[in-house]
Amino acid sequence: MVSFVAMMATDIHRVIDAVWKIESPRLIASLARLVRDVGLAEDLAQDALVAALEQWPAAGVPDNPGAWLMATAKHRAIDLFRRNKRLAAKHEELGRELEAQQTTGAPETEVAFDGEVSDDLLRLIFVACHPVLSAEARIALSLRLLGGLTTDEIARAYLVSEATVAQRIVRAKRTLAKERVPFEVPSGDDLTTRLSSVLEVIYLIFNEGYAATTGDNWTRPELCAEALRLGRILAELVPSEPEVHGLVALMEIQASRLRARIGPSGEPILLLVQNRARWDQVLIRRGLVALDRAEKLGGAAGPYVLQAAIAACHARARAPEATDWARIAALYEALAGRLPSPVVELNRAVALAMAYGPAVGLELVDALATEPSLKAYHLLPSVRGDLLHKLGRLAEARSEFERAASLTRNARERTLLLERAAACANP
Repeated sequence: MVSFVAMMATDIHRVIDAVWKIESPRLIASLARLVRDVGLAEDLAQDALVAALEQWPAAGVPDNPGAWLMATAKHRAIDLFRRNKRLAAKHEELGRELEAQQTTGAPETEVAFDGEVSDDLLRLIFVACHPVLSAEARIALSLRLLGGLTTDEIARAYLVSEATVAQRIVRAKRTLAKERVPFEVPSGDDLTTRLSSVLEVIYLIFNEGYAATTGDNWTRPELCAEALRLGRILAELVPSEPEVHGLVALMEIQASRLRARIGPSGEPILLLVQNRARWDQVLIRRGLVALDRAEKLGGAAGPYVLQAAIAACHARARAPEATDWARIAALYEALAGRLPSPVVELNRAVALAMAYGPAVGLELVDALATEPSLKAYHLLPSVRGDLLHKLGRLAEARSEFERAASLTRNARERTLLLERAAACANP
């Protein structure tokens, strides 16, 4: 044991919090494999956490905290199964496992996680992101089980009540149990479908951190960090999937700009006027390596690989004028072929405008004006306003910026758009 007798209780609790963030996904994943119930696995893990909070301040932090938590949770499971005669077979299985560990002569606190921990984590990721759950439920459950975040932390990140997050998590667990979702990694076509769901959830979490949809902050870096952590774990677990590395590359490169995206007072700073010296070169290098890995795996480039290639064009440009906008426009065209979307077309319009002039981009934007799915999308009038401003049509630009400001739910972005509208009135 490492003695922390002199350490204040708050310091011990800080250590436990850090251990929990690191160990809880593996702990819950291993328990879920044993009990075949995600909800029960989390309850057992939480029981072990409570035991740590009670015992570690007096006894000290174990040399192997994760193994201590695992052994404690398994004991809780055995106690539970002893009280439930219907699960006698599972009780015997767990009993044999513990006995086997004890015969090694190693103290319980030194017993390592099961050798299948990587497989367990992969199974847990696919369960937490199962398409049977709503997108909101998948995000909440993923952050809870895989990110180790509390319901309060998730609620604050997404600006909803803690009760709402708790309800989403409870309903998600009930749905998984009701639908009898197996604790396994799918195969064949089902793997492709489910992997898409996993990647979608991770990227949704990242995007909410990169450009917050609501609230007073332009970015939420903690969400980007959680999404990156999940993406990196997934890349280690399924190293042969190009799209996984593509998503990691995309997030690494985009995250490199976070410090440059906001000014001293928290105001948004748009891409073309960012101080590129503030871009994190370590993250850029990691992203480019991940992109290279994805491309070397071969096959047709998927949506995440294509988006990462677009991000790489920006990352490689030392100055805005050095950006290869023609290549970006071509990549967006390829992306539209793989993932048809009005939002992709809007981004392609921006690239075309930068490569060939605002009039070219405006033509495509105007073609999107009647698209129903973009009716309340604030970036459509925002982009249109920017192109009109470049063409000197200031009155029209002002109207578009004001409309965009009325549609966004982010306070920082609203302020920026209104400032741009005012600048059109006073050139």
